[in-house]
Amino acid sequence: MKKFVLAIHGGAGTILKKNMTSEKEDAYHEALREALEAGKDILNKKGTAIEAVAVAVSVMEDSPLFNAGKGSVYSNSGKNEMEASIMEGEKLRAGAIAGVRNVKNPIQLAKSILFDDDFVYLIGQGAEEYADNRKLEKVADEYFQTQFRKEQWLAAKGEGRILLDHDADKKFGTVGAVALDIDGNLAAATSTGGLTNKRYGRIGDSSVIGSGTYANNKTCAISCTGYGEFFLRAIVAYDVSCLMEYKELSLKEACEQVVMKKLVEMKGEGGLIALDSAGNFEFSFNSEGMYRGVTGSELDLKTYIYK
Repeated sequence: MKKFVLAIHGGAGTILKKNMTSEKEDAYHEALREALEAGKDILNKKGTAIEAVAVAVSVMEDSPLFNAGKGSVYSNSGKNEMEASIMEGEKLRAGAIAGVRNVKNPIQLAKSILFDDDFVYLIGQGAEEYADNRKLEKVADEYFQTQFRKEQWLAAKGEGRILLDHDADKKFGTVGAVALDIDGNLAAATSTGGLTNKRYGRIGDSSVIGSGTYANNKTCAISCTGYGEFFLRAIVAYDVSCLMEYKELSLKEACEQVVMKKLVEMKGEGGLIALDSAGNFEFSFNSEGMYRGVTGSELDLKTYIYK
């Protein structure tokens, strides 16, 4: 059997051990392990990379620890507005959604769109109607309204600030996954609740194919996490693929060029997870830490938080 690989992230940012309790640290490791085990189970049963990344991301969406799904932050109007995208590397099919509320697992809605040849990107009420037609699970507003996120939003709103994520120490809790299945196909998926106290229907890079998510069997699969405006302007995910395809850089070299040079020069903070068609993977980030992990047919399951 050919090998398979799955890598995930739960966000990057100023994640310092001195600010982390052992209980919270354990909780993050356990959440990452649960997502990796769910995705690995799919791949181990000869499932597709698309199925694996969607399942892994769904598990993280179900955890209040990450800024996606249940743990999504509040917008300026006190709503939980989510975005997600998914892409497969064989035929370059993709699905994306933004400005969505009440959909329990946004990545599953994006996945449904990926398999519909009529659409790639749906937003707002239309995306929610599409979810209803596909009988995807919907939940009430209260499902997303965690006390921690509410307190964070009220503090930000009172101070007139837009927070990058869930603490004053700048964390980007976006979640994502990349996978290589036994058929040699790549896939990538990303999901987020965006920025705390965001306004005007703001959308970041997580739902934008080429910026926050990209997959191509010729090159790599990428899922990003960071300050979305910079990742949009730098077209980060596709840029890594382009450097590999047109300049014949290795996965590691391409990630270093984009994350550690291009983004740094733009003062863009964050990172990405990357996987190529040979099963090489990279965790590339210019922040203090990134919740992340990897597993595979020839790899022990490992999770990490700090540099």
